[in-house]
Amino acid sequence: MRAEPRVPADALAAIRAPLSEGASSVDAPILQPLGLLLELAGEAMRARLFVVQAEGGQEQCLRPDFTVPVTRQHLESGAVSGRYYYEGKAFRASPDHPGRAEEFVQIGLERFDAAGTVESDAEIAALAWKSAVAGGRDDLLLWLGDIGLFAAFVDGLELAPSLAARLKRAASRPRLLQAELARAGAEAKPVAGGALADLLAGRSSDEAALMLEEVWALAGIEPVGGRGPAEIAQRLIRRAEAARAPALSVQQADSLRRFLAVSDTPEKALAAIRAIAGGKALTTALADWEARLALLTKAGVPQGAMLMATTLGHAFEYYDGLTFEVRSTALGADRPVAVGGRYDGLPARLDGPANTKAVGCMVRPWRAFKGGEA
Repeated sequence: MRAEPRVPADALAAIRAPLSEGASSVDAPILQPLGLLLELAGEAMRARLFVVQAEGGQEQCLRPDFTVPVTRQHLESGAVSGRYYYEGKAFRASPDHPGRAEEFVQIGLERFDAAGTVESDAEIAALAWKSAVAGGRDDLLLWLGDIGLFAAFVDGLELAPSLAARLKRAASRPRLLQAELARAGAEAKPVAGGALADLLAGRSSDEAALMLEEVWALAGIEPVGGRGPAEIAQRLIRRAEAARAPALSVQQADSLRRFLAVSDTPEKALAAIRAIAGGKALTTALADWEARLALLTKAGVPQGAMLMATTLGHAFEYYDGLTFEVRSTALGADRPVAVGGRYDGLPARLDGPANTKAVGCMVRPWRAFKGGEA
């Protein structure tokens, strides 16, 4: 396994300082439950995970990130709010880039509270920026996005509830989103050869998984490794729902394409979004963004270093609000120095209180270090 070089101690201390101040230090087990991570982060993440399994045991993977385990620790503590700093190794494969490090150091900050305000959004994004620039690079830009803004735009299109829900689920999955756009104007149709998928559609995840296990038992099938029944059932359900759901109209698809094409300075991007939406459902969301930008500037992020793109998402699908990346011009968009955002839905998906709000960030010190990754 290829490991990143170490960052010099003084440079690492400077990068660490903005995130660690005032936060409790936490760690997380290197082995993480594979099924849970795929359920939360999305099936597309599987190819990037290092999977391990003891004989007769459940599949696990080497820790790809800290957000999920830190969230679980916070919920297990029973605390209403928390602020946690972590630092440690993460492990992720790069199938398309075989020369890249697969073992690397991450540092990060996760914040939990009951408010979920624009102030906390701006604070975490600004701290990620300060941590990244502390490494000495002079070619950094802060890219901003918002999956919640996409959801608000979809609401303004006045779609059928099933179609709106599908689009929101596809917010961080470009391939699925493009598939919805490609079938604009089409009529719903039954699933070809998908009787089982059609039967499972509309049922809860647990009920669908139990039905699938019954089918396996009747057929004498003994699954070994790979996807579990809940994961397979969900894929079948989505297949049936995709075929039966109403499609976007050509006009709605055109509006959505124009929204997704927005990429500019934040001020120009918000103006373009406002013009495309025509004032529908976005008044509050756009006002929140104007407040975030003012707070980011006040916190020391240069206005000229900020850009906004409506398609900015992350590899982990649990982000549902603000998203951001600190990028180096030299490293490019596919090797961000820092990433983060809001993931209010994750605590509830881990059986936590519904009112727990969460926002956090991660920084790669070797990428932030001026003498590091090139």
